[in-house]
Amino acid sequence: MDVLEQLTTLGFTEYEAKVYLALLQEHPATGYQIGKLAGVPRSMVYEALGRLEARGAVLKSFDEKATLYRPVSPDILLDRYEQRVRQRVADLRSSLAPLYRRHDEGRLWTFSGRREALHYAREMIERAHIELLLVLTDDDVAELREALTAAHARGVRLGVILTGNAPFDLGQVVRHPHLETTLHQMEETLMIVADDRECLIASGHATTSATVTTNPNLVSLAHQFVWMELFAQRIFARLGEDLLARLDPDDRRILQHEENA
Repeated sequence: MDVLEQLTTLGFTEYEAKVYLALLQEHPATGYQIGKLAGVPRSMVYEALGRLEARGAVLKSFDEKATLYRPVSPDILLDRYEQRVRQRVADLRSSLAPLYRRHDEGRLWTFSGRREALHYAREMIERAHIELLLVLTDDDVAELREALTAAHARGVRLGVILTGNAPFDLGQVVRHPHLETTLHQMEETLMIVADDRECLIASGHATTSATVTTNPNLVSLAHQFVWMELFAQRIFARLGEDLLARLDPDDRRILQHEENA
């Protein structure tokens, strides 16, 4: 998205955006000069300037022979827009919140998008009171570290399975064997079980498919999966060479591959 398109997302018309961009490059300027520089028909320049003045994006000064215009600085202009948006969001939040009543009927809800999945994950982490069990990729660790740090600080138990190499040391943490991660296609899997009442499972980074549910049976399965993986990796980390030698070749290959990685 170029600058012209970005301005139109703020409510500028195309002509208004072109006039404002032209003024940033050359000011003070007359309406005639602005129209020529912006490529806006002369009949539309003054209308666009009037609207920009009304929205506080342009200032004008009267000279003996002509009216001159200059832009309000981008920092000041965008600060105003940011304040207005924040106020609108705050007003909407207070108006909409009383209307929402969450119903946990145990359905499976699906949605798409990694950003959306991470946003939902962050909300689950912020709502958690007792325990969070998680499977995290390196990218997920980076995105959720702040929320997880806050959860840990308020006393929420963390059980974390890392499928990558990112550092993380809050709560009970284990690293999933890389070969097993590949075999199970977990390189891009995000899983969160919050307070044993809700779970989120998302897969894929470029194209993400996510499922959330409060269904007690499915939440229990997700909880059991993460708990057992945490338990198994703790045990595997303590196996000596004599016990490794007793494992089936395929199991030994996964663990020895991890040791040699």
